[in-house]
Amino acid sequence: MIREFATPPTLAAAASAWLGDDPPPSAVPRAAATVLLVRDDDDGVEVFMLRRQTSMAFAAGMYVFPGGGVDPRDAEPSLPWTGPSLADWGRWLGAEAAQAGAMVCAAVRETFEECGVLLAGPDQVSVTDDVSGADWETDRQALITKDLALTEMLDRRGLVLRSDLLRPWAHWITPEFEPRRYDTRFFLAAVPTGQRARHVGGEAAASGWWCPGEVLRGAARGDVGLMPPTLVCVEELAAAGSVEALLSAPRTLSPVMPAATRDGDRVTLRADL
Repeated sequence: MIREFATPPTLAAAASAWLGDDPPPSAVPRAAATVLLVRDDDDGVEVFMLRRQTSMAFAAGMYVFPGGGVDPRDAEPSLPWTGPSLADWGRWLGAEAAQAGAMVCAAVRETFEECGVLLAGPDQVSVTDDVSGADWETDRQALITKDLALTEMLDRRGLVLRSDLLRPWAHWITPEFEPRRYDTRFFLAAVPTGQRARHVGGEAAASGWWCPGEVLRGAARGDVGLMPPTLVCVEELAAAGSVEALLSAPRTLSPVMPAATRDGDRVTLRADL
């Protein structure tokens, strides 16, 4: 199915230049991971979202899910791990096993960095129930500044990454015309019992729990800026009845890369979903 999207105003100039007679060279996309963190609500589900600072070089002012680029240390082979194997994740994500493991690690790390939720526990059936203390905040800040790797933090605390708490959800690649490009795997996860997602500042000007329907209505009014991948994911969440239904839904990932197209003076994005 071919889907058409409006070009975000911040990308209009780059899209037009790409469609010109002398387009700039395309940047190599960087591996990234993002997480749709969800919880049940009386009317379905809620999702945790952040509004990025308007000063950011990528997706400025947009509403996004927690996530970011894969760091080299996310690929450390000594990462304490439980759940599906790297080979399994490689098949699901369409990547080499080691690269898939790094993406899963990045998803867990970025979720902790950007909203204080940690998908890890002392064993394969438990989850740490409170990561809000001052010592946890020290570790969170050290991860952000890269003074600490997730592997080191989990080892020191006797924890294992719970890869079974994540579900592969989508695979999007930034359009060729964007100056910053990402090859991003989207994951789904339920917020663990006893933990609380919170606004932690940093790259986010605001953050909180949103009803997907409210997000879509805000986008239709022009109050909420959404990139195409985020819009599609929010639409899928809006159609869900519960977190359990989302977690049990079968998913097959295929890479989607929107392309800029011109119709007269109008430049839009089209993607094959």
